[in-house]
Amino acid sequence: MNEPQKTPHIVVIGAGSASFGPNTLATILRSRRLQGSRLSLVDLNPRTLDSVLRVAQRMNEEWNAGMTICASTDRCEVLDGANFVIISIEVPPREQLWRLDWEIPLKHGLRQPYGENGGPGGMLHTFRQVPPLMDIVRDMEAMCPDAWLINFSNPLPRLTRAITKYSQIKAVGKCHQIEVGYAIAGVLLRDHYDLDVPEQITMNSDPDNIAAKHQIAQAAREYISIKAAGLNHFTWMVDVRDRHTGEALYPRLREAVDAAPDGFEPLSMEMFRAFDLCPVPGDTHLAEYLPWTHDSDARPWERYNLELYDWDSNEALREFSYHRLQQMADGELDVSNMHDVHSEGATEIVEGIVADLNRYDEAVNIPNRGAICNLPAETIVEIPGVVSSVGVRGMQMDPLPEPVAELCRREAALVELVVDAAVSGDRHLALQALLLDPMINDVNRARRVLDDYLQAFAGYLPQFE
Repeated sequence: MNEPQKTPHIVVIGAGSASFGPNTLATILRSRRLQGSRLSLVDLNPRTLDSVLRVAQRMNEEWNAGMTICASTDRCEVLDGANFVIISIEVPPREQLWRLDWEIPLKHGLRQPYGENGGPGGMLHTFRQVPPLMDIVRDMEAMCPDAWLINFSNPLPRLTRAITKYSQIKAVGKCHQIEVGYAIAGVLLRDHYDLDVPEQITMNSDPDNIAAKHQIAQAAREYISIKAAGLNHFTWMVDVRDRHTGEALYPRLREAVDAAPDGFEPLSMEMFRAFDLCPVPGDTHLAEYLPWTHDSDARPWERYNLELYDWDSNEALREFSYHRLQQMADGELDVSNMHDVHSEGATEIVEGIVADLNRYDEAVNIPNRGAICNLPAETIVEIPGVVSSVGVRGMQMDPLPEPVAELCRREAALVELVVDAAVSGDRHLALQALLLDPMINDVNRARRVLDDYLQAFAGYLPQFE
C-alpha cells in the first residue's frame, strides 16, 4: 500500500458547484495540516470554474495556505498521480430534469413524495448520473489508481455502489444528513436540556425553518451524542446518549414522541412509534424509501405534510449563489467570512488519512462487510467510522431490529438492480428494478413509466442506446 503524502494532490471535480465548491475549497484551504498541498479544480463550465479558481487563489493568499492551485475543464489534465478526488457532479439542468422525474410518473397516476433519490425518479436520476461518474472512475483507474474517491453526488448510495461494484477504486460517500437527526433529538429533548425551540417547528417540510434546524442541531450537539446506522437518507438512531454523563437517552426520547410540536416531522414520528427506533433523515428523504407515502386514495402527502422540492426557488437560489461567487472572485466581497463555513466532511477525511489521525467520523458511506450483520456484505451502509492512514473503516454495529433491517434489505436489493441497469443500459433490468420499487404496484404502469422515461431522457442515457 502506498504511503499517503504529507502534502497530497487533491482534485475537486464539480468545483464550480454554487455552494459545494466554495465551501469545500474553503475548508481545504483553511486546514493547517494540508498547507502546501497541490489543489486542482475541475468543472465543465469555464465561466464558473474561472470564478471559483480566483476565489480559491484569494483564500490561498489571504490565509497563507501555501498551496499550488490550478484549474481545468479537462480532468485528464490534472488527475495524474492524484491522492484524493472529491466529486460533486450533477447532470444539468438539475431542476428541470428533476421536475420531469416527478411529472412523468404523475401522468400515469403515480405521485412520488419527492423523486430525488428513491422511487422511479431516483432510478432515472441514477441512470443519468452513472455514465459521467463511471467515466471519471475509468480515468482514475488509468491515472491515479491508488487515490481515494470521496463522493458527494446523489443518489449517493447508488453511485457509491456503482464505483465499488464496477471498479477497484477506493471510495467513500459523504452526506451531512446526520445533522437532521441531531435537530430531531434536540426538539424531542428540548425541555430536558432547556433548548430554545420555536413552538411551530416543522423541519424539512418547511424551508423557512432551515436556519432554526441548524441552530437546534448545533445546540443539541452540546449535550447529545448519536450513533446512527442504515442506508444513506434511510438511517436510524441506534444509540443516543448524554455526551457528558453517558446516560442512555432512548427512554426519554420514547416518552417525548407524543409531546412533539404539532406538525413536527409527522412521518418520522409515525415510524418511531411503529418501529421503536427514530429515523434520522427527516420526512422529505425518509418518504422516498417507504411504501406508505404515495397512495392516491389515502393521500399520505397531506397527512404527513410532504412538500415537494421547490424547483423554481432553488434554481433562483443557485443563480444568486453564482452571483455571490462572482463578487468574491472580482474582489467585491470579502472571503474572510468563508473561513468558518460548515465543512461537508471531505477535508476531515483527507486530513485523517494523510496525518494518520484515527479520526472518528459520525457518518461514512462504505461497503458494509459485516459492520451491520443483518444487511448484505457489499451494500453501501452509512455508519460511524474511523479515518486513518489505512483509509476509512466502519465501526462494528449491533444488528438492526429485524423490521427495520428488512426495510433496509429491500432497498439494498433494489439498489443492486438499479446500479446494474444503470451501468449496462439493460432495459429488462430497468423494468425489474422499477417493479421492485416500493412505489410501484402495477406492472403495466411500470412499463408505461419506463417507456416515457427512456424516451424523454434519451439524450441523457447513452448506455440505453
